[in-house]
Amino acid sequence: MIEKAIQEIFKYYRGNKSELIPILQEVQESLGYLPEKVMHDIAKFIGVAESHVYAVASFYSQFRLLPLGRKRIAVCRGTACHIRGAPHILTTIETTIGLKEGETSDDLEYTLETVACFGCCALAPCLRINMDVYGEMTREKVKELFLPLNEGNKDE
Repeated sequence: MIEKAIQEIFKYYRGNKSELIPILQEVQESLGYLPEKVMHDIAKFIGVAESHVYAVASFYSQFRLLPLGRKRIAVCRGTACHIRGAPHILTTIETTIGLKEGETSDDLEYTLETVACFGCCALAPCLRINMDVYGEMTREKVKELFLPLNEGNKDE
């Protein structure tokens, strides 16, 4: 499946070195991240060393070398959110779900990250789970929001 998706992407390129970033962007758009095997295939396709592809992919923050969780939890770190307690919200989430910022759970269910600003300053502090924004967060609201996650995991 991955191989077929990559070959489909390659059909639109000539294999020039200058196409590296657009190819990486399309692969990530298709797969959600850049698997090691795919970076090898890209290097071969454009005729560069694998280390060059990895260097470019790891230099730019837009590229992900690891898969994301199905539920992406993002905490806003904008000024309004920070002043109103975003650091405490992040710490509470980390404690509640057992992930640190930048980590993805082993079962690929959750990814915890921070962003510079959502643009929802009137709702500060806020967080987003996939596309749903939760505003005026408190430690108690975070625990209520994520408590069912922990209780569900205890039954397994």
